[in-house]
Amino acid sequence: MERRKTCPIRIGTVTVGGAAPISVQSMTNTKTDDITATAAQIQRLAAAGCDIVRIAVPDMAAALAVEKIKELVTVPLVADIHFDYRLALSAIERGIDALRLNPGNIGDVEQVAAVVKEAKKKRIPIRIGVNAGSLDKAVLARHGGHPTPEAMVESAMNHVNILERLDFFDIKISLKAHNVSMTIRAYELMSEVVDYPLHLGITEAGTVKSGIIKSAVGIGALLAEGIGDTIRVSLTGDPVEEVRAGNEILKSLGLKEYGPTLISCPTCGRTSVDLIFLAQKVEEKLNQIKKPIKVAVMGCVVNGPGEAKEADIGIAGGKGQGLIFRKGEVIQKVPEEDLLAALFREIDKIVEEEN
Repeated sequence: MERRKTCPIRIGTVTVGGAAPISVQSMTNTKTDDITATAAQIQRLAAAGCDIVRIAVPDMAAALAVEKIKELVTVPLVADIHFDYRLALSAIERGIDALRLNPGNIGDVEQVAAVVKEAKKKRIPIRIGVNAGSLDKAVLARHGGHPTPEAMVESAMNHVNILERLDFFDIKISLKAHNVSMTIRAYELMSEVVDYPLHLGITEAGTVKSGIIKSAVGIGALLAEGIGDTIRVSLTGDPVEEVRAGNEILKSLGLKEYGPTLISCPTCGRTSVDLIFLAQKVEEKLNQIKKPIKVAVMGCVVNGPGEAKEADIGIAGGKGQGLIFRKGEVIQKVPEEDLLAALFREIDKIVEEEN
């Protein structure tokens, strides 16, 4: 798929925009001044495949913790700051890689200029983040008193214009709402106005189950249009789940290789094995593997191998027996009770071959 062309920025070791791969972001939910807990969570996020991590900096204690946290992790960090420009200056001084800060919320132009001066000196990008639920009253009034995609774009551009007037262009933009359709339209409109990188997300999406569905629909629709340079799946829960979901969204669109892929057919009247049990056991096995292999669990020996011919390895169940196949070619016929063991042996062989 053809991606929208954006101006690249650099967040630590990660390039965002341009021809760079789409990055997955998340945010810690620890108290940032608890350095040990925050660093440990960042390490878990990185191990799960997170490219960039945002940390909350609500006070000076959190800002002062940035330096120590940076010493303990390797993934780039973004400081999330609201209203107080001194927190931004402190985070910059202590080595933060990027800021999430809306300059219009700082109030004093001189204070914004002070932040921009230091950010420019150290090549630290600033992400402008607009949420539908917290738009400026004056902006809302011009759009009928309710949040709209147009109001979100106008609000974002107000912040962008402040930075541009200060000759600052290392900018990334997000426009989030819990309403999926509104979010999609806001990003579509923004992509027609600027060539800055866009950070995608559905804010306040919900718990792991419902939030992943809403995020997959919204983020996936935009990515399919070629819009988006970074993503975050915002969930009420363990942020590691955000990272896994984000990577799965990218993988499903062919935008990233991320761990194994399980291909399994739905159950139907032709199924004569416990397909649900087999698929669950294979999924448990794949959770222990990081290689991007494709494994199929099919319920029909007649059509299974052909329907999953792109799989590296797979099984097709039949009555009392099943087939092991690679790339659609049958390599072995085994009793039903030996299907899993035979499949796992073949998976281990593939992993060893690739090592």
